[in-house]
Amino acid sequence: MRHMAKIYLVIIIQLMLTKFTVVKSDKTIQEFYHEERDALISFWDSMKSNLNIHGNWTGPPCRNNMSRWIGVSCTDSHVTELILESINLSGSLPVGFLQNVTFLSKLSFHNNSLTGVLPALTNLTHLESVSLSGNQFSGSIPLDYIHLPTLTTLELEENEITGKIPPFDQESLTALNLSYNQLSGPIPETKTLERFKSSSFDHNPGLCGKPLDIPCDISPPPSPSENKKREHLKVWIIVLIAAAVAIMLFLVILCLCCCYKRVQIKKDEKEAAGKLDLYVCTRFSMYVREKAINFLFFFLCAATEEHKHPNEGLVKKPQWSASTDDQEKRVELEFFHEQRPVFDLDELYQASAEVLGKGTLGVTYKAILESGLVVAVKRLKEANSLSEKEFAHQMRLLGKLKHQTLVEMISFYCTKDEKLVMCEFIKDGSLFELLHGNKGIGRIPLNWTTRLQILKDVAKGLIVLNQSLSSQKVPHGNLKSSNVLVYFIDKTTHAKLSDFGYLPLLPSLKSTFAIGKCPEVKDGKKPTRKSDVYCFGVLMLEVVTGKPPVDDNNEDLSDWVRSVVNADWSMDIFDLEILVEKEGHEDMLKIAELALECTEVSPETRPSMTQILTRLEEINYPHLSIEVVD
Repeated sequence: MRHMAKIYLVIIIQLMLTKFTVVKSDKTIQEFYHEERDALISFWDSMKSNLNIHGNWTGPPCRNNMSRWIGVSCTDSHVTELILESINLSGSLPVGFLQNVTFLSKLSFHNNSLTGVLPALTNLTHLESVSLSGNQFSGSIPLDYIHLPTLTTLELEENEITGKIPPFDQESLTALNLSYNQLSGPIPETKTLERFKSSSFDHNPGLCGKPLDIPCDISPPPSPSENKKREHLKVWIIVLIAAAVAIMLFLVILCLCCCYKRVQIKKDEKEAAGKLDLYVCTRFSMYVREKAINFLFFFLCAATEEHKHPNEGLVKKPQWSASTDDQEKRVELEFFHEQRPVFDLDELYQASAEVLGKGTLGVTYKAILESGLVVAVKRLKEANSLSEKEFAHQMRLLGKLKHQTLVEMISFYCTKDEKLVMCEFIKDGSLFELLHGNKGIGRIPLNWTTRLQILKDVAKGLIVLNQSLSSQKVPHGNLKSSNVLVYFIDKTTHAKLSDFGYLPLLPSLKSTFAIGKCPEVKDGKKPTRKSDVYCFGVLMLEVVTGKPPVDDNNEDLSDWVRSVVNADWSMDIFDLEILVEKEGHEDMLKIAELALECTEVSPETRPSMTQILTRLEEINYPHLSIEVVD
């Protein structure tokens, strides 16, 4: 019996230990790394954005391999990815905020408005991908970037980074883009950097090296023997200068003495002639003295020429004036409408500029000229491969378009290395900003009537493009809420389309345009006018749901709405800001149904823009006929 009792006792102890281990294991699962969470919260507290993350970044950032935090991904309860792209993030990054996120493998703040210096990435040995492009970072590239052993991708283009390129030599680095910055000096000749093409370094005004085919005029440092030779040469120069001065002074004195003696001898007989001789001799001595001074100046210049700074006297030009150094080849602006104020290239370069946004086509600036005129300047970074003739032809075609629903093009500038487009400036912002910006306290909701009017204006604008650009299969090609500009006159809402007609110039970029989301384009087929219809359907869904076209899980808005509708039509898909207007619920359902028709997979089943506008006009105004589009 005692033996059995011992056995039972051992079994009970083992069970208790097992239970304790399970409990301990469960606690381990529920644990999270406070230092990672604190670093992320500190980061977000210093940022401003259109996206309200505070309501989502609560609790632990990681639960095993899952994260419910927007932009955060996890592995083994550690934060491994931080991806916050195109959310209008602004502010300066906190110093050292990433140092505690030691297992980070991917970092992306692409296409925001971050300022300050680039973040330090010291000790982040797991980091593989860094994308900080499309911001306003300044300063130099930190040297610790060359010590990231697993780095495969580094994208820093379209910033304001200065200084020299560090000698990257990681074999793992396969993607690099440092273009559109203010980098200078030679590109280091490492095996890694020599693999990349010139596109990785383009548009850095002071950069030189093999990938760019720009020679670096930098002499090697002098050897000790050369230094000695220079010192001896300087001594001889000083001796020669002293000897030259002595000889010249002797000649001046000798000349004066001769003239004086000659005057004294003939003083009584030829007083007038003596005066003349004295005048001649004096002029001669002045001539000799002048030559002596010039001779001395020549030697001084020769001795000091080597100490001149190579960049002395250079004047930094505006960002869009890089191609105007050769005044003989200078091209002036071409204007489209005589009634518009005309300005020249110098006025444009001297204007104060503010970055409005950076997108697929390039950077857009708000330029305020001395006359007070405000224009939007778009610098087309991807169009430099085009011939000037092709570009000018398309610009003249677009410049003829004039309608109240289209942003008016004022002028353009075109050279081999620079292409600028000047348009009217719309001050009240884009539809994207009105829908998704400033979600916090003080936000002014966009009511249903205003949203409906914007959709009607967009539809009219697309019809005008279809009629005016009949030869082009896709008149717009990049229709999205950020390219719908909204303005208010006497409490009346108006909308204008921007960035239209660029697809024929940049066909290789169609995947990054809005039409790149169309099913037919994804399948490799050519886009058509029905591709613009698909984009308009996505825009309608964005207006009625208040959600961006693609969520953080990369799910398309149309797919999400379809999944909800297929389960059961629900008012939950609509934006809470317009749900309060109960009298408009029926119209909202009509818009949602029309949007789903526009986003059908098969282009043939989508309605035409004229049919769409007719159905939009019937909403709220069934007794009115369709407005004629000029």
